[in-house]
Amino acid sequence: MTDNPHVYPRRVDCAGVPIDLAMMRPQDDAKVVAFARELPEKDLLFMRRDIRQPKVVAAWTDLIAQGRLASLLARNGDDVVGCAALIVDPLSWSPHVGELRIVVSPKMRGVGLGRLLIEEAFIIALSRGLEKLVAQMTVDQQGAIAVFEQLGFRGEALMRDHVKGADGRKHDIVLLSHDVARVQSQMEAYGLADVF
Repeated sequence: MTDNPHVYPRRVDCAGVPIDLAMMRPQDDAKVVAFARELPEKDLLFMRRDIRQPKVVAAWTDLIAQGRLASLLARNGDDVVGCAALIVDPLSWSPHVGELRIVVSPKMRGVGLGRLLIEEAFIIALSRGLEKLVAQMTVDQQGAIAVFEQLGFRGEALMRDHVKGADGRKHDIVLLSHDVARVQSQMEAYGLADVF
């Protein structure tokens, strides 16, 4: 057993609910699709693709194999109840930026799982040398926005009518960002670099 609390798989407690955290693998595809299909559509609108589709999740695990995406799954028993994805495009003008996507089952909201997944993704971003994290969500997801802001993310842009739901209704997206490199420098200045 290692002293590093940020190794996977590992079990954590979320308000008395045992949660197993593990990096996503191709054999998790069907469970991720089942998880996504239980989510309200509005919770998926900030995703670039519809993760309720098996071919989309298969492409997701291909990106994991290529090293362009890290994805952490949260399970309660055999069910996926949350997911954090950290996407990096090393061939873009922004290889130092990671896009963070967090999705939590409605039945697991309010127990700290979303916050935990954001924190874990932040640690993964630091370990990969990323300098900036961005996250986007629909403006009506006030609870999620509040959690991101509590963790130091700040609003950077509002994109009006940016996504369209299956009903044809358009939704605004808010873009939040976090300067990971600044936080890492502060941790090093306080002698806490080994925490991560």
